[in-house]
Parts: sequence; C-alpha cells; structure tokens
Amino acid sequence: MAQQVAVVGAGLMGSGIAQVAAAAGYDVVLRDVTPEALERGTGAIRASYAKFVEKGRMAADDAEAALDRITTTTDLGAAADADVVVEAVFEKLEVKAEVFRTLDEICKPDAVLASNTSAIPITSIAAVTRRPESVVGMHFFSPVPMMRLCELVRGFKTSDDTLARAKEFAENTGKTCIVVNRDVAGFVTTRLITALTVEAIKLLESGVASAEDIDVACRLGFGHAMGPLETADLTGVDIMCNATSNVYADTQDEKFAPPELLRRMVAAGDLGRKTGRGFYEHG
Repeated sequence: MAQQVAVVGAGLMGSGIAQVAAAAGYDVVLRDVTPEALERGTGAIRASYAKFVEKGRMAADDAEAALDRITTTTDLGAAADADVVVEAVFEKLEVKAEVFRTLDEICKPDAVLASNTSAIPITSIAAVTRRPESVVGMHFFSPVPMMRLCELVRGFKTSDDTLARAKEFAENTGKTCIVVNRDVAGFVTTRLITALTVEAIKLLESGVASAEDIDVACRLGFGHAMGPLETADLTGVDIMCNATSNVYADTQDEKFAPPELLRRMVAAGDLGRKTGRGFYEHG
C-alpha cells in the first residue's frame, strides 16, 4: 500500500480527495497556489469530519488523527516523495499540462501520476511527460466523501501496473471503481451527464419546464439523487461548461455543444453555489 499521497489543488475536489485519503490512513500533502486556498480547503475538510463525527460515522479521535495526517504547502516540490499524486486543478488542458510537466521532473520514477479530470483525454495529459505509462485518470465524484464511485481511465500508454495501483488506492478510500479502457473525451460518466444536462438546459431556456420541475423529473422519474441542474450548481456551472466544451471539441457531436444559456451564465458569473447563484439562488 502506498503511504504518501500528494493532492494538487485544494478546491472542492482536491480537498475531498485529501480528506478520504487521510481518513484511509495515508499521509497527505495538499498543495495549492495560495495560503488562502489551502485554508479554505482544510476548513472544508475539518467541517466535513465534524459532520461525520456528529452523525456517529467517525470517531472524534479518528477525525483528529486524519487531520494530523494532512500537511499543506504552496510548493509543488512537496510532491517529490509521493507514491500517488492526484491532480485536481482547473479543467483546462494547458493548466493540467503545466502541472504534469513539473511532476514529471520532480516525482520519483515509480510514482503514480493521476488526474481527476472529468473530460480531458488522459493520453493528451500523459503526452507532456516522459513517463506516459505512469499516468492514469482517477475521476472522483463530488462530494468526494459521500460519492462511492471512482472512474479509472486508461490512457493510450497507461500500464497495467499503474492502473492496478490506482485502483488499490481508490478502493482503500472506500470507492467502487469502473475502468474506462479507451479515453474518449468525457469517458463514460461525463458523456452521460453532459448529454442529460445539455438537454435539461435546452428545455429550460426554451421554456418547456422550470429548473425545479426538470430536476424533480430526474429525481423521481429516474431515481437520481440530484437533478442535472442541481448537480451543475453543486459542481460549478463553469465546470459543466468546460466539460461539455471539451467533449464537443473532441466529438463534434451537437448533443454536447454548450447551450447559449450555459455560456451566458458563465460569462455573467452565475456559477452555482460557489457564487450564490446558478440555476437556483443560494443563500
């Protein structure tokens, strides 16, 4: 079992990955570019552990021990000793590529280099390194402490050993894994949710139904825990826009083209819960 984990990016996804890794017994280095981002991330982790303790799902001593296993830094060089590195930065290839070029230079030869991308082909990310066999997709779901799925994505050159080690890590954090054998943009889950969300937004912008009724239809008609517009507000309207844009760019399939409403919301800064307004108002 790997002992040292580095998580690059302390946002919603990165802090969640750090949280479940620390709870599973890993020593975690959480890196972001500013102390403020790290403070927000660790604050979210602390609050989440507190909720687990309050609900009897975690002992208070275990929560404290897990917090003690997390260290924070603004220095990407701190990932040098990690057995598994999980990147969870902004969903743009050029941003991720910059991180992976640096990881390629500093990480030990046998490190697993994983990306939490939800849509960008792993082969494209791996291509900026000299060790594409060590690069794999590990797509966790939000909120990470609650969602049981991890989508493992094999790039064109990802080795069997890398995939197996990524699966071991994800399963040790309590996740059930599926394997995507060909890293088409959007993989399995993002292709499914973006197709549904794009259609939901089209129904909304054309006045067919309200956001509330569209989400109720998906919750009660299909058994979804959350409707697609609620989910977009949770994960970030900008994240959804980027995901649909990435899948559309790769496929040129019109069902993935970001609707005008989605693009206008991003331009206006209505990004969901993190800005207080998206498809819904958030106090």
